[in-house]
Amino acid sequence: MQTARAFLLGAALALGVATQAAAQPQPALPNFADLVEKHGPAVVNIRTEARAQRTQVPGLSEDDPMFEFFRRFMPPDQRPQPRGRGERNEKGEPRGGPLRPFGLGSGFVISADGYIVTNAHVIENAEVIHVRFTDKREMKAKVIGADKRSDVALVKVEAANLPFLKLGDSNAVRVGEWVLAIGSPFGFANSVTAGILSAKSRDLPADSGASDAVPFLQTDVAVNPGNSGGPLFNLRGEVIGINSQIFSRTGSYAGISFAIPIDYAANVIEQLKKSGKVTRGRIGVAIANVTRDLADSLGLPKTDGAAVGTVEEDSPAAKAGVEVGDVILKIDGRTVESSADLSRTIRAVRPGQKVVLSVWRAGKLRDITITVGEFKEDESGRASTGGKKEAAKPGRLGLAVAEVSAERRKALKVTGGVAVEAVDGAALAAGIQPGDVILRVNNTDIRDLKGYNEAVAKLDAKKPVALLVRDEDGTRFVTLRAEE
Repeated sequence: MQTARAFLLGAALALGVATQAAAQPQPALPNFADLVEKHGPAVVNIRTEARAQRTQVPGLSEDDPMFEFFRRFMPPDQRPQPRGRGERNEKGEPRGGPLRPFGLGSGFVISADGYIVTNAHVIENAEVIHVRFTDKREMKAKVIGADKRSDVALVKVEAANLPFLKLGDSNAVRVGEWVLAIGSPFGFANSVTAGILSAKSRDLPADSGASDAVPFLQTDVAVNPGNSGGPLFNLRGEVIGINSQIFSRTGSYAGISFAIPIDYAANVIEQLKKSGKVTRGRIGVAIANVTRDLADSLGLPKTDGAAVGTVEEDSPAAKAGVEVGDVILKIDGRTVESSADLSRTIRAVRPGQKVVLSVWRAGKLRDITITVGEFKEDESGRASTGGKKEAAKPGRLGLAVAEVSAERRKALKVTGGVAVEAVDGAALAAGIQPGDVILRVNNTDIRDLKGYNEAVAKLDAKKPVALLVRDEDGTRFVTLRAEE
């Protein structure tokens, strides 16, 4: 009898608990429909056009029976790239023939008068930019500015009273929160995908596209080619990121996508709007992360900070008294979490502005006031191609070259060669870029500019030329033909 009573009592308690749990409100899954309906019209599809260049096959003439085979099946990374915007030949005619479809991407309106944010790689090399809205209107956009280092670009259409998006706070968003993307994957305009924020402050390799230590937001939102430049929303309909990259072995969505935090991008956007370019700060140090062993050996409680490995001569850091072996722990009282964190923080400082570095040296903490200098593109290790400097004229191989700077030699670990300053013709078609270093012409090692000129002068225009080329990715052979 007692056993039966105990059983009934247990069943009643279990039923009561279950009933109480069922009565408690359960968290509902988010409904994105209102957000999409309200903010979707401010997301645009971007389509670009460029002048197609006649395909060249190194070592083969167009009348060679194998020319068409190689032209069709040449690996994509060896095919010639479209020429820059507005280039013309000696007769003043546009190079490369008629305008043809070049790329697809996304963007979003940030002001009623037509300013639109997208990725720099979406509009790179485009001669015409078409912007299409959800109401089927299509307009041509002009480039206000594009910053390759952050992969952020600003374009504008001539319009008024456009729907636009509010920029949110990407620092406030928490890992695990729902996020939403709207874009044009594979050209399917205004496609909506959702997921969660997977991680914050992801550092990607320098060759990933954005090369300015961008603290990427990682999500599991489905992002595919064509989504680039589109907005990443929080549940309040605020833009917290610009969808930029995916991690995939196939080129399509594989569960990991990356967005540029809007807090980081906002500074770039504002500078592009004001001047069409981005000015960055520098202090002139080479830095590395603090390892656990290094922290223990120096008496540091955490692995935060950036260890100084090199201080450039006459740099802002040298003038302020920063020394090799210092560990920079804070900037103006803000903790430096890593070397990438230090880099991106200094880059965001206006040149000429003073900052206070909290430095750990010989077991003691000290403050150093430093005046931030201006970062130049040619200090990044690759030759600068911007500015108003008149470009050198390409020579017989379609290359304009100069002596390799000491910094460039050190960066590429070479002792000779010549640096490419401008590219045209067959060299451009073969994939040579400004900043590459030519180490050898056929079997002749190139030590300097004089040696290069002598080697090129001896070339037979009827025979292909093999160039040994060096860049950050390694050394490769490139074949082309010398011009008469």
